Amino acid sequence: MRKILTLIAVTGLLAVLTTACWVNSGGVEDEYKDWREKNLEWFNSEALRNDLYKLVIPSWDPNARVLIHWYNDTTLTRDNLKPLYTSTVDVIYRGALYDGTPFDSSYLVTSPADSIYRTALNGNIIEGWAVGITQMHVGDSCRIIIPYTLGYGSSSMGSVIKPYSTLVFDIKLADIYAYETN
Repeated sequence: MRKILTLIAVTGLLAVLTTACWVNSGGVEDEYKDWREKNLEWFNSEALRNDLYKLVIPSWDPNARVLIHWYNDTTLTRDNLKPLYTSTVDVIYRGALYDGTPFDSSYLVTSPADSIYRTALNGNIIEGWAVGITQMHVGDSCRIIIPYTLGYGSSSMGSVIKPYSTLVFDIKLADIYAYETN
């Protein structure tokens, strides 16, 4: 009986290892290699545009990077509230892939207000949003470019966002819901 259980366990383990090796040796990484390289190349070329984008590296993750371009004059909003990583924010946004293909927009939202999307920065959102939005003040409008490592990684999302996609968001920070004072 022990020999049979051992044989079943070893067979199961070999099946798992074989499947894992097959997935890693091909699968998503190889299938989207060209797309991944195009996205990384575009992100890196945009990062070189120091006149347009600020490279942001958050204190909580020194390996994380996003690019931000402010559309507004930040001297007019610098005294406004700035969200914390634990804040819930109200934003107006449009999302697109690096090549301009749109995939999402708050302009389709009607609650809590017209075109306003409310979310917790430390909630169920991509890390790139938290990194970028914590750099903004209420009233700021920014373009935030998020590499796939801070987006959806090697996963697809819906029918438009492929694995390894660099995401481009135009975001306006409309408000900070129930702002924390501590």
